[in-house]
Amino acid sequence: MGSGPLDAGVLLPAFAPWLDVAGLAVFAASGALAAARRAQTPVTLAFFALVTGVGGGTVRDLLIGAPVFWVHDTRVAAVCLLMAAVIWVTPERWWRGAALDWFDAVGLAAYAVYGAAKALGYGVPPLPAALMGVVTGCVGGIIRDVLAGEPSILMRPELYVTAAALAAGCYVGLRELGMVPWHAALIAALAGFTLRAAAIRFKLALPAYGEGGGRT
Repeated sequence: MGSGPLDAGVLLPAFAPWLDVAGLAVFAASGALAAARRAQTPVTLAFFALVTGVGGGTVRDLLIGAPVFWVHDTRVAAVCLLMAAVIWVTPERWWRGAALDWFDAVGLAAYAVYGAAKALGYGVPPLPAALMGVVTGCVGGIIRDVLAGEPSILMRPELYVTAAALAAGCYVGLRELGMVPWHAALIAALAGFTLRAAAIRFKLALPAYGEGGGRT
């Protein structure tokens, strides 16, 4: 998924489709959950799932000059619609509490690594490639929050973009050191997920302007 004829098996390492599917599915589920919590229709759930699932990858592909992945692969939309259907037919009690946050944490880590890997595969230098991982991991959630009328995740104090940056940066750094792609991806994704999970569990946050620096 998300790779396409130009990069499949050539520009991206073999693990990439698995990270792509994982990120796509859980982000789509988080989008459908955001709509379900507002008692929306199945059509709205499907729309939220699709936009959340493909948002970050679309921006990334446009920036790195790659074919927009979901336009060329019908399986992408199918996965998003499937996740919307799963949310629609399952009991509401399954998704209470922090389910959306945990889905989002998995998607964030997987997509950040995948985005960095794809950018490297298209010849993007290491630092911009890591930033493409952050874009891939964060933009879908931002779009979801805006559509749902929620405060953007970027405006919340808890660690979010930092977790995506850790995952993408770790992957790029480990690859630059010569580590096998699969090992680098696993370590990087686990690092990003662990940081985001700790932020959810313990309310970890960076200091706000005026607290740790800046004006007083």
